[in-house]
Parts: sequence; C-alpha cells; structure tokens
Amino acid sequence: MADSESRSQVSTILGHPTGLFVLFFTEMWERFSYYGMRAILVLYMSASATAKNAGMGWTEDNALALYGWYTMLVYVMSIPGGIIADKFIGQKKAVLYGGLLLVAGHSVLAIEQHWAFFTGLALIVLGVGGLKPNISTMVGGLYAEGDIRRDKGFTIFYIGINIGAAFASILVGWIGETFGWHYGFGLAGIGMLLGQLVFMLGASHLKGIGEKPIKEPEGKDSLGHLFKKLFSSGFPRLGFGLVFSLGLVLVALGLSKEDGGYLGYGLLLLFLSFVVGLLMVIYQELTKVEKDKYVVLLLSFLIVIVFWGAFEQAGGLMNLYTKAKVDRTVLGYEIPASTFQAVNAIFIILFGTLVAGFWAWRKRNKKESSSLFKMAIGTIIMGSGFLFMAKASLEVLSTGQAALVWILLAYLFHTLGELSASPVALSFITKLAPAKYGSIMMGVYFAATGLGNKVAGAIGEMSRTPQAELKVAEAPMHLGNLVADSTVAKAQNFDIQGRIYLNAAQEPVIEDLEGRSLLVQDLMADSTADALLKRTLASEEHSAEAPLRVDLSFENKKDQVALQENTSHEGQLRNYTARAAVFEVENKKELHTFIGITGFTLLFGLLLILFLKKLKSLTHGVEERES
Repeated sequence: MADSESRSQVSTILGHPTGLFVLFFTEMWERFSYYGMRAILVLYMSASATAKNAGMGWTEDNALALYGWYTMLVYVMSIPGGIIADKFIGQKKAVLYGGLLLVAGHSVLAIEQHWAFFTGLALIVLGVGGLKPNISTMVGGLYAEGDIRRDKGFTIFYIGINIGAAFASILVGWIGETFGWHYGFGLAGIGMLLGQLVFMLGASHLKGIGEKPIKEPEGKDSLGHLFKKLFSSGFPRLGFGLVFSLGLVLVALGLSKEDGGYLGYGLLLLFLSFVVGLLMVIYQELTKVEKDKYVVLLLSFLIVIVFWGAFEQAGGLMNLYTKAKVDRTVLGYEIPASTFQAVNAIFIILFGTLVAGFWAWRKRNKKESSSLFKMAIGTIIMGSGFLFMAKASLEVLSTGQAALVWILLAYLFHTLGELSASPVALSFITKLAPAKYGSIMMGVYFAATGLGNKVAGAIGEMSRTPQAELKVAEAPMHLGNLVADSTVAKAQNFDIQGRIYLNAAQEPVIEDLEGRSLLVQDLMADSTADALLKRTLASEEHSAEAPLRVDLSFENKKDQVALQENTSHEGQLRNYTARAAVFEVENKKELHTFIGITGFTLLFGLLLILFLKKLKSLTHGVEERES
C-alpha cells in the first residue's frame, strides 16, 4: 500500500511518471548510438579495404557472420548485467556504468585501426549488457502492479527507442557512407554521450527506482544458493551437464581446426549451459502458480528468438540486398543504402500509437487482446513482410533490379508486427517473472533477443553463395579500359560485370559484357566454391547462348610500396585475385530464404494461436486483473 501511495505522489507528464521521460531520452540517445553504428557495420566490413571510403574488405558472408555474433553478444551480456544489478549494485548504477562503457566503445570505434574496431565492439557489448536489461526493468518499476498505464508506458518508451534509431540511420548512415565510416562511428559516440548526460541530470526523478539491493543473509533467492543447487540437484545438473558436454565437444573440434570452426558455438554452449541450469534451479524454487507462469515465460523467450531471428535480417541481409539490388534513385538522387535502416523506426513513430490504440480498443470491447495473442499476430504479420522481399527477388531475376516499393512494404509489415509483439513482450516479462528474479529474467529475455540476432546472422550467412576465387593468367591490355578514370596498372581494386558459362570441355568460361575473355586462370582447384559453381552451371545447362551474369571483384594483393615501384601491367595483373559471385544463383538463394522465413513464421504464429487458451490458463489471469 505504501509503495502504491508513493508512486501516486510522483510528478507526472502526460499522465505518466516524469521518470519515464528521463529513461525515454536516455534510451533514445543510446539507441541513436547503437542503431547508427549498426546501420553501417555490415557495409563497413564488406567495403573494399582499398576503396576511397575504405572498409575492412571482408566477404559478405564473413561480415554477416560477425554481425550475427556481435548483435547476439550485446544482448546475451544482459544476463550477467541483470545478475549484477539484482544482487550487487542495483539497476540504476548498472545503467550508469553501462552508459560510460558505451561512450568509451563508440569513441574508440572512431579510430581508424583494426585494434580499435574490435576493442570498440567489445566495450559496446559490455555496455549494452549493463544498460539494456536494467533500464527496461526500471520502466516497469515506475508502475504499481496492475497499473493499466504500464503497457502504454512501455509503448511510449519504445517510441523513444525508435526516434533515436530513425535519426541515427539517416545521419550516421549518410555521414558514414559519404564522408567516411569512422566519422559515422564518431557521431554515434556523441549521441551516447548525450544520453549519459540526460540520465545523470534526471536522476532526481528516479528516486526509489533501481536502487542498490539490501544485503540479506544467503537465502533461497541468492545467486550463491542457485549455483550450489545447480551442482547438487539432479534435474538442473543433468540439463547443465548435457549442454556443457556438447559445448566441450564443439570447443575441442574448433581447436583442432586451423580456422577455429565450431569454437565460437562451443563457447556459446558452455555459457548457455549455466543459463539452462540456473533456469531449472529457479523453476524448482517456485510455487505451483509461479511455475505455471514460469513455463509461459520460457515459451515467450522462444517466441522472441523466432521473431528476432526473422526481423533482424534488416541490419544484415536486407541491408546488403538494398545496396546491391534495389533501385534507390529518387528524383535523380541515389539514396544511401544505410538510410533505409531508418524506415522501420519512422514507421514505428507514425504507427506506434495507432497500433497501441487498436489493441486497447479490442480490450475495451472484450475481444482477444492478451500478450500471447499479440505476440502471435505480430510474428505472423512480420513474417508476411518477407513476401514482398520474395517479390523483389523475382523482379531482380527478370529486370536486374527491384523497385523501391517492395523494400518499403517489407519494412511496413515488419514494423506493424514489431509494434504488436515487441513492446508487449517487454511488459509481459515484468508481469510473469518472479519478483526476486526480475532483472535476471529481463536479462534472459534480452539474451533470447541476442540468440535471435545470431539466428538472423546465420540465416543471412547461409543465403550467400560461396564465392569462387580466381586470379589473372595474362595481362589483357583491354582490361584496364574497364576501370573508370584509371588503368589496371594504377587501380588497386575494381569491379567488373561479366557473363559465365560452361564450354564444351565443361569448364567455366568468363567473359566481359562485350564477349571478350577475361583470360583468368581456372578456378582454384581446392575451392569448395569452385566445385559448387561448376555443379550449378552444369545442372542449369548454361552455355554461351544462355550465360549467367557474374560479378567479379578484383583486388591487388601487392603492398602499396611495391605497387608504386612497379608500373608494368603484366607485373601488377599477376598479383590480382578476384571473387566471383553468380548473380542469378545468389538471387535465387535469397528468394528461397525469404520464402522459407515467411512459411516458418506463419506456421509458428498459427501454432501459438491454436494453443492460446491452454497457455493463457497457465498465466492464472495475470493480465485480467489489470484495470
């Protein structure tokens, strides 16, 4: 009662606690920094290391792989972030320290060095882990149990996130693509600094919210107790042991391979084994009613993984797709690809209150509007957006480029689905989670979001065809004429579009668009991509009369000093290698990816609706008590 009275006496803005808007602007600037960097991350990694606006020169599949690992880790670190806040320093200090780490991380990214790139990413991972779960928990702490304003408060908070994301993708993306990637990273750091200042100056409106926990003797809710139970209780110990053993196997396999394959997945499983074990221990500590709610809570984490596994194609696969295959020219101006990362956020700002109002109308009229139902419908709507990406892929196959309208419609459906599912999921966690494990459960929620991001990166990575490598066999003088304002003797890297087919000897032949042979050596014999490319050409029977389009990215492997000393065409061309990507093959694989995502999300959402009544009964009317 006293807690409710204290909440009723706090100052308000638009009917909500003033502290909500402190957290709103803090998270807005934090998301400005995160989404600004995210908008250009994959583009930066996949940009040529020798281009005017130099990137890291990675292949797209490698860039998507790191994107998946990075976006997963920023959320997985929410688990230790939640534990530290719950048991040691409180949410308020966790947000403060996390913000300081983020300021440092984004600032380091502005330095044009490889060490700075990886150091900056590591600092951001740690910073988000401290800030993200705890600031959301603090939003929930502003409202008493059963307060009908809670869902609307989370929606307002969510709109703040997307105001930051919208401006970030436009400003950081434009500066990064136009003036230099590291200027974009630097601007993201300035945004995070502003967010940190807002939080520190607005602390007076957050009194009693997220404070340092009172130290109590070790009891059934202590972290030490949970770990003791993990190793002494049969059921949790079994789950922990199985996952941990699989992780050890993958780590051993990774260490035995030169490229470290499976190592990352093994380490991830070792970490998740503790999470699985602790979740099992917590289950054993709960009452019968709490266990029922807990089961639904764990299911909601699965929904989160599926949802974000599809949705987060935006920053990876769809980002690269927009850059390479969408006609972005409007009124004679080519819009930077990163700018389209703002479309989702702009749609959220435009439609956020409308979607929230629609669900409120359904609730007032006694129509189905439970959180689980919203999450199921949101997953279905979001997945349907990939039908427009499939349409874009079909258009690319016939015309070479997709119309802008398809990418916009895809983002519109993704946004409508997100508005139905994501803000509700945040609120749903605070309703179902056992009170003494609130931040830990919020951390697990964001870890599930991170796993969804990893799934998204893996799907994007699998949608890319392995690129066969070639190298120049001779020094065709006409090749230099294909490079604008330069010659092959001076160019460090360049791209050529050509055509590829099998000759009578069933060997690949590559020509430029005028039918002249590019005189390259045979595909490298030990290349997996080489074998795949030959099989693809053979299976589709592409001959000189029906060739496929091939995109060749040439790069000179000599160092800059040697390049300047040697002006011989032949000497330089012998140091060029090229990556070959068959346009039609890659586009068909993307088409299958988009259709597959649509089918899976629709089926998953329909299954949730089918079992909705049973699942709602396990929540024991937690939402029906709101008024």
